[in-house]
Amino acid sequence: MATAGQWLEGARPRTLPNAIAPVAAGTGVAAALGEAVWWKALLALGVALGLIIGVNYANDYSDGVRGTDEDRVGPLRLVGAGLAAPSAVKRAAFVSLGIAAVAGVALALTTAWWLLLVGAVCIVAAWYYTGGRMPYGYSGFGEVAVFVFFGLVAVLGTQFVQAGRIDWAGVGCAVAVGSFSTGVMVTNNLRDIPTDAESGKRTLAVRLGDPRTRTLHLTLMVLPFAITVALVAVTPWAAAGLLAAPFAVRAHAPIRAGALGLDLVPALRDSGIAMLVWAVATAVGLAFG
Repeated sequence: MATAGQWLEGARPRTLPNAIAPVAAGTGVAAALGEAVWWKALLALGVALGLIIGVNYANDYSDGVRGTDEDRVGPLRLVGAGLAAPSAVKRAAFVSLGIAAVAGVALALTTAWWLLLVGAVCIVAAWYYTGGRMPYGYSGFGEVAVFVFFGLVAVLGTQFVQAGRIDWAGVGCAVAVGSFSTGVMVTNNLRDIPTDAESGKRTLAVRLGDPRTRTLHLTLMVLPFAITVALVAVTPWAAAGLLAAPFAVRAHAPIRAGALGLDLVPALRDSGIAMLVWAVATAVGLAFG
C-alpha cells in the first residue's frame, strides 16, 4: 500500500510549474489591462492544478495497466511499481479532474457559459492522453496537446475570465508559456525514447529521433525570449522575462551535452524553473509597467 509520500510523488509535484506559470502569465496580462481579479485567478489556478494532477494520475493508471511503466527510468509510478491498486489511482485521477471541473464551472457561471465546453474538452484531453483504446499521447500528439492546453488555453483563458477579452500580449505570453511547457515534455520524452520505443509508445521524441528532439528543445527554450523582446513594446518592464534566461541555458546544457536517462532529470527540472521564472517575472513586469 502506497504511503502518503508516495502518493504525493505519484502526483509529480515537479510538473506543477506547468499549471502555475500559465495562470501567472494570464493574470499579468489581465493586470496590464487594469482588469486583474484575484478570486478568478485563484479559481483558474485551481482548474490548472486539478487538471495537471489529474492527468498525472491518469497517466500513471493508464500506462500502468498497459505495462509501459515496468522499465521506466523516470519518477515513481504507483501502478507500475505495484504500490497502489489501479482502481485507487484511477479514482485519484477522477477526484483531481473533478476539482478542476468544479472550479471551472464557477468561472464559467461568472464569466461565459461556453467556457463549460472548453473545460469539458480539457478534461477529455487529460484522460485520453494515455487513456482509452487510442491514446493520442502514444501517437506523437502529446506535445501539441501540452502547447494548446497548458499554453494557449490556460494563459488566454486566465486572461479572459478576468479581463473579459484577450489581446496580442496575451497571445504572446500564451505562446511563450506553451513553448516552455512543451519543452518540459520534450525533455521527459527524450529521456524515455529507449523504453517508449520498446513498448510501442510513439511519442514525438521517438518519431523525431534523439538529435532532432534535442534541437526542438533548444528552439522551445529560445522562442519565449524572442517574445519578451516583442512584449517590450507594451512596457519596457516586460524585459524582466529575461531573468529566466540563465535557467533556460542551464536547462538545455545537459541536452546539448548529449545526456541520457537519469542525467536528463536536471534538464527536466530546470526547464520547469525557467518557465516559472519567465511567467512570474513577465507578469510582474506587465502588471506594474
